Amino acid sequence: MLQTEFDFILPKGYVDEHGDVHREGTMRLATAMDEIAPLRDLRVKSNEAYLTVILLARVITRLGTLPQVTTGVVENLFSADLAYLQDLYRSINTGGVPTVEAVCPNCQHRFQTEMLPVGG
Repeated sequence: MLQTEFDFILPKGYVDEHGDVHREGTMRLATAMDEIAPLRDLRVKSNEAYLTVILLARVITRLGTLPQVTTGVVENLFSADLAYLQDLYRSINTGGVPTVEAVCPNCQHRFQTEMLPVGG
């Protein structure tokens, strides 16, 4: 059976207007339209980097208790969370497993480890 939704936990978390932090979410597989539709958006035409914002807002189906994940939510993510979500997007849509640099909290040793979705 094909898995189409993937749970995740953001490294930092989105802080909403009430100061609540939202870290747990779900991302679904992208469709062709998810990748095509943003190319028609004027924000992408004036700034190609905005493609990522629109694309993630389309495929993130849940983030904490937010009623909806909008482009405004994605715009206000911490850069570490944006990078995490971009890697997760690539991973679930291309089949690869991204790696991240981690640091042991006891000895401060740096190492690479696979970044898997929650339950992955």
